[in-house]
Amino acid sequence: MKNQKINDTHGHQAGDQILISLGAQLGGMARAGDVACRYGGEEFILVLPGMTLDTALSRAEELRARFAHNVVTYGDLRLQATLSVGIAIYPEHGATADELIRCADVALYQAKDAGRNCVSVLSKALTGA
Repeated sequence: MKNQKINDTHGHQAGDQILISLGAQLGGMARAGDVACRYGGEEFILVLPGMTLDTALSRAEELRARFAHNVVTYGDLRLQATLSVGIAIYPEHGATADELIRCADVALYQAKDAGRNCVSVLSKALTGA
């Protein structure tokens, strides 16, 4: 269930519990040098320095699958949500943080357009490379 739908159906505090759960899962999967943070609204960034694309895809898929099975208790409710992930890697998708975030955001919308609850990497054709 999309977080906005949870907010509209059960209230923003219920939606916040979903976001808190996701944040905890991100933090729990982060290595010592990684950075996990909320970027805004219901978007998070996970920076994984020195990680290959294959490893990043594997970790993102693991997180997506774990989150899809996660049940958040809020009062008498048992809530579940799904996770869409966009991946961008340095230097293939950009040399600056802004470029990488932009590319990850485009990949995220590709994942959402593909039906949600999936992981997407921006294709080189879309980056102009």
